[in-house]
Amino acid sequence: MPRPRKEQVSLSDTPYYHCISSCVRRAYLCDEDLVSGRSFEHRRQWDEDYLLKLAGIFSIDACTYAVMSNHTHLVLHVNQ
Repeated sequence: MPRPRKEQVSLSDTPYYHCISSCVRRAYLCDEDLVSGRSFEHRRQWDEDYLLKLAGIFSIDACTYAVMSNHTHLVLHVNQ
């Protein structure tokens, strides 16, 4: 069952959080589609640009990130 964000985030314990976002149904975010042969590597730059844009708008710093073929890892720092 989902929990409210105020119960999940505790800045007094740590301002750093590791977040993961995954694709579903064996889909790939940034790889070549083996069926059609189309390459989706351009999405890697889109993902990076959008992440940095959002980090500049909100009070969250992107400490590090990794955009993999079917998932993304983020280490975020929440500014009080």
